[in-house]
Amino acid sequence: MDILLVASAFNSLCQRVHAELTDHGHRVEVVLASHGDDAVRDAVRDTAPELIVAPMLKTALPEDVWREHTCLIVHPGPPGDRGPSSLDWAVTEGAQRWGVTVLRAEAGMDAGDIWASVPFTVPPVGKSDLYRGEVSDAALTAVLLAVERYAEGSFKPRPQSDPAISVTWRDFFRQERRRVDWRYDDTATVLRKLRGADSQPGVLDELLGREVFLHGGHPEDELRGRPGDLLATRDGAVCRATRDGAVWIPELRPRRGSGDPAPFRRPAADVLGDRLRDVPELPAPLEPPPGHRTWSDIRYRRHGDVGFLAFSFPGGAMSTSQCRRLLAAYRHALARPTPVLVLGGVRDFFSNGIHLNVIEAADDPAKESWTNLNALNDLVEAVLRTTDRLVVAALGGNAAAGGVMLALAADEVWCRSGVVLNPHYRRMGLYGSEYWTYSLPRRAGDGTAERLTREALPVSAAEAVRLGLADRLLRASPGAFPDEVGRLAAALAGASDVRERIAAKAAARDRDERRRPLAAHRQEELARMHGIFFDPGAPYHALRSAFVRKVPSGSPRPLAPAPAPLPGEAR
Repeated sequence: MDILLVASAFNSLCQRVHAELTDHGHRVEVVLASHGDDAVRDAVRDTAPELIVAPMLKTALPEDVWREHTCLIVHPGPPGDRGPSSLDWAVTEGAQRWGVTVLRAEAGMDAGDIWASVPFTVPPVGKSDLYRGEVSDAALTAVLLAVERYAEGSFKPRPQSDPAISVTWRDFFRQERRRVDWRYDDTATVLRKLRGADSQPGVLDELLGREVFLHGGHPEDELRGRPGDLLATRDGAVCRATRDGAVWIPELRPRRGSGDPAPFRRPAADVLGDRLRDVPELPAPLEPPPGHRTWSDIRYRRHGDVGFLAFSFPGGAMSTSQCRRLLAAYRHALARPTPVLVLGGVRDFFSNGIHLNVIEAADDPAKESWTNLNALNDLVEAVLRTTDRLVVAALGGNAAAGGVMLALAADEVWCRSGVVLNPHYRRMGLYGSEYWTYSLPRRAGDGTAERLTREALPVSAAEAVRLGLADRLLRASPGAFPDEVGRLAAALAGASDVRERIAAKAAARDRDERRRPLAAHRQEELARMHGIFFDPGAPYHALRSAFVRKVPSGSPRPLAPAPAPLPGEAR
């Protein structure tokens, strides 16, 4: 069918719905409702869709659109749940079971007939992690079922007047409900509040005399202090005492109007700056003892013949310091004698490349772009030059740009079935780096590599396997993914031909180096990127600023043909 997706942003769920509907043979277009009702009406007129689906919508569809067309709304709540803050309530109130419902748009918010619903168990994770994991899986299943039912033509959607459906209206979840009372709230309560707002909107609070929003929350079982006090920092995060323990908060966002020129999320220590001079900096435990609950964004463990280097950075972005720390941890892992090393292997994002928020907040964004990019290049090069073991990139969540190239540097790429890859840079006005001119053609072939970077479209995990970007599709839930990776990695390390594979890998790397050295790929890519970073008029700077500030930019049709060739490219 011809399907039009209407969304407030082309976020992870919208990308997945687009990619997987396309995989199922549908012709799919996207329009952003953030550009206004007329943009939606224009897209409906231009595409003449048979069905309209709204995977993520913060505003109502134009009445003339939903009256004249079948419009299916994806609501992140079980049947009968209504309101704009469904997941906030579920996480903050500690719901054990939740669901996703696909319903027809009508005048009443979330009140339309139900076309499909899928339940799921709620794990103890942040709202954004839940959204990209269990919610995304349930939503995709529900959307595919609803589309199939609509195409078949005989299905009768279930009205919410059905007495078996308990209708519950949940108001907008305001900051008054989110506030933490550091004197009286215990650690479990604080964590629920922080996790219920981890990506948006954050929890409004005051730290060291500054009004900020708190983003993210992780338990600490050793540090103690007066409730509300800052106890320590670690790798950009801050640890704050609760009534009965402490929590780590990785990111802060200055309140708009506070005078901060960068009112967007970034590492907590960067936001607080010199105010932290009397707060001790603690080293990160790369290999914490079993059972120790604390926060660190990089961890290593060895299990038999497999090393596991896990990392999890907020939003998947990797700053200069995060890239350098991950490279140091990678070298630590290489010092352990394991024939197999797994990178990632945890739920949520793998990597989205350089950290645009940190770059935008820097005194010299061009210089920080350059420094960050080189740090990520160093990490990718280290993976490419590893010839004494097999390296597996295990993607439990999405990857984009340089994060995809980090994965492709490994010998095998394993993707959870819900993963979406964006193996391109062009929509941020960039040529690209991280040895993509080597890794992408090596995996997918020259023609496919050129098409992927030119079209700049999201790719589902299943399509990634078909294209050669991934080697294995793991049909596991987000929570089960790490154990499944561990089982497969142990089997790989115990295979009878593992030493032969390692030797063949080393020989292939030697042949490739003689054909064209990695240094040549890096030099050519960085020359293009240097020209973009240090050109004040390059579109990259405006696109980056709009992205981090969440300001609509460009076309209301985000999958329109990618921008014109970058400087120095053939037309």
